Amino acid sequence: MSETSTASTLFPSELTWEGDGTHRIPFLAYTSEEIYRRELERFFYRSHWCYVGLEAEVSDTGDFKRTVIGERSVIMARDADGGIYVVENVCAHRGMRFCRERHGNRKDFVCPYHQWSYTLQGDLQGVPFRRGVKQDGKVNGGMPSDFKTSDHNLTKLKVAVRGGVVFASFDHEVESLEDYLGPTILGYFDRLFNGRQLKILGYNRQRIPGNWKLMQENIKDPYHPGLLHTWFVTFGLWRADNKSQLRMDDRHRHAAMVSTRGSAGKAGQVTQVSSFKEEMKLHDPKFIDIVPEPWWNGPTAVMTTIFPSVILQQQVNSVSTRHIQPDGHGSFDFVWTHFGFEDDTEEMTNRRLTQANLFGPAGFVSADDGEVIEFSQQAFESKPFHRAVAELGGRDVENTEHMVTETLIRGMYRYWRTVMEA
Repeated sequence: MSETSTASTLFPSELTWEGDGTHRIPFLAYTSEEIYRRELERFFYRSHWCYVGLEAEVSDTGDFKRTVIGERSVIMARDADGGIYVVENVCAHRGMRFCRERHGNRKDFVCPYHQWSYTLQGDLQGVPFRRGVKQDGKVNGGMPSDFKTSDHNLTKLKVAVRGGVVFASFDHEVESLEDYLGPTILGYFDRLFNGRQLKILGYNRQRIPGNWKLMQENIKDPYHPGLLHTWFVTFGLWRADNKSQLRMDDRHRHAAMVSTRGSAGKAGQVTQVSSFKEEMKLHDPKFIDIVPEPWWNGPTAVMTTIFPSVILQQQVNSVSTRHIQPDGHGSFDFVWTHFGFEDDTEEMTNRRLTQANLFGPAGFVSADDGEVIEFSQQAFESKPFHRAVAELGGRDVENTEHMVTETLIRGMYRYWRTVMEA
């Protein structure tokens, strides 16, 4: 049985596209609260898998992590049977969000309001005064005789674990995770999560004042990295003349941007931009002390967007997940989980941590993205009747062997329209 709620069946009449295309995106798609609420229902709470964390974050029995799917608070926990379970952080009694810690270890979950207690799998196991309270020879109160604890469990989510990554869905009829990703994106997923034991290195968190889709767009947009990011274009980490591929699943919701680092320095058209700083030098060369790893199989960077909730990052030796957590139509929390592998040498672990400075809220690269998303949202709010243009490379949706295109953004909105207008 799917755990969903009812959404409006009508779309705002002001939302207009040019025919059946997705190359002109109405600003209203980023500013309408009605559209946002429908997105939550259709993308986060129904028919989709959402990222919740890594197995390595709950390595021991009783370990838990509090996170969110859409705007709904959930808890990922490892029980004594070794399994990983995800339950909604809403007490079945009076609806309190009972868990406040982000991480911890518990034998069970207890709501502080009235002390209802639950197993780590979400089963109600204890109700204070369920049989009433004896006083002056009689029993006062208590639950009705037909009260059953089994009718009042926490909401349990369907869980899928692959390669140490945990996904969950409120919709128990959702397709398998493998079918959801599709064979092309699954290949890139398995390239990164290839069975090696993961090791958590740390976290970054930030609140970005922009619509959640803008971050999905940002990592489906190979046009901007060699223009916006001084680090990328100057040191050759990601620019338009790199050997590259853009790949999507058959429904165009997920994507992989694949790049192989070229040379740094000046190089014709791609460095005739203001962000290229020919005289820029590093005081500490360790930031680009890149050591190729066998599992790369060629590409030095693969950025995979899994719609709607997560980005899988491999930028040279830095690897992380980036979790998109919507909070209203105009902001989202962005949580970075930096990891390595248990068999990494100490030198490789330090290299991964050093290169992680390029990313995160104050990263030498990623700080730029947070700013442009904020400034874009400000403009959308001031001019909701206008539209954005995504026509680089044409108006079609197709895989390419280059980065001079916005095809992945057009693909995402083709899927978005199919679901939202149904």
